Amino acid sequence: MPPEKPHWAHLFSEVVTTGLCTGCAGCIIACPYDVLQYDEADGAYKPFHVDEEGGFDDCTYGERGCTLCTRACPRFRLWEPEIDTHLFGREREVAEIEGVSKDVVLARAVDPELQEVGQDGGLVSAILIWALDHGFIDAALVSYLEGDGTSWKAIPGVARTREEVLAGAGSRYTYSANTMAYGEAIAAGAEKIGLVGMSCQSSVPPVLSARKAGKVARRFALNIGLLCSKTFDDAIFPELFEAKYGLHKEDMVKMNIKGVFQVWMRDGSYHEVPLKECHAWTREGCKACPDFAAEHADISTGGIGAFNDWTLTLVRTDRGREVMDGLLADGVIEVRPGDDDPGAVSLLRKLSRASRRRWPETAVPGPRLMPPPPPRAEAATTSG
Repeated sequence: MPPEKPHWAHLFSEVVTTGLCTGCAGCIIACPYDVLQYDEADGAYKPFHVDEEGGFDDCTYGERGCTLCTRACPRFRLWEPEIDTHLFGREREVAEIEGVSKDVVLARAVDPELQEVGQDGGLVSAILIWALDHGFIDAALVSYLEGDGTSWKAIPGVARTREEVLAGAGSRYTYSANTMAYGEAIAAGAEKIGLVGMSCQSSVPPVLSARKAGKVARRFALNIGLLCSKTFDDAIFPELFEAKYGLHKEDMVKMNIKGVFQVWMRDGSYHEVPLKECHAWTREGCKACPDFAAEHADISTGGIGAFNDWTLTLVRTDRGREVMDGLLADGVIEVRPGDDDPGAVSLLRKLSRASRRRWPETAVPGPRLMPPPPPRAEAATTSG
């Protein structure tokens, strides 16, 4: 019997319709026939098949042997051990709940402008600008805010200059499939592409490479992952922030999540919204995602812990270490040991555990494997 050649029909039935699809759009940018498109209407954030031959749940090109969409999906079948083995030469150990890493540090940009414009010390902006200046990449896939920014609608785009990097700096907590800017980058002549993406998106370049997905795989040269427990549907702005708190999105200037949803307004006021009130607007594609820590990026970054102006940073690959060493040697960033903020490391592991528990028991078991939780401290007792 000839070996199975899984294609869109398998991806559709095993990932898209089962709740495993994160909306990362890897399958779309890998499709050589342009028969996959992206549906983001009403919070869908999922791929769909547009070819009249084959319908929505099958693909005539797949029937003829094309398997690129399944090779690009970081949730298809044994994705985690495949990527781990490709990147690190081994599968993660059960105790490595946040994934395999070489170094865990706190880092931030030295440039005051990057610290001011960027999030949590401006590290990601510093990495991109340095990588562009030193020829590691010639374009980066990032997110921007649509229009004049007052809609807070995040959209994918391409950064090629310092100015474009800074225009995309800062955090948004609604979803942007940054991989979808790949076509724009290629059309402009990019050959070495950097990706800044949430955890699910940061698994796209290495899964493409692990499964030998051709040109698309070879063009990704730097992969920066953002620690991510969830993103929210755009409806959270009118239905919660405005309806309950009177916070109009056109008056917001900055947002962050530090145990609460933090919002800074144009009039200088600051507001906090309890995260538990935001859960109802969790994007569907996040509800089964097991990867908080962007476990397959070259460099994973996130603003968690006690220091608002430092980024918790996991250096995972040789390329990631090469870039970080270059940034340090050039005086672009400063670094402290991760142990300077033990609470951040503890929170990293706690949130990684919480995300892994989401992975359905009906799917392959690997992502759910983790050590038992640490014992709770016994309540203090006093004697009379």
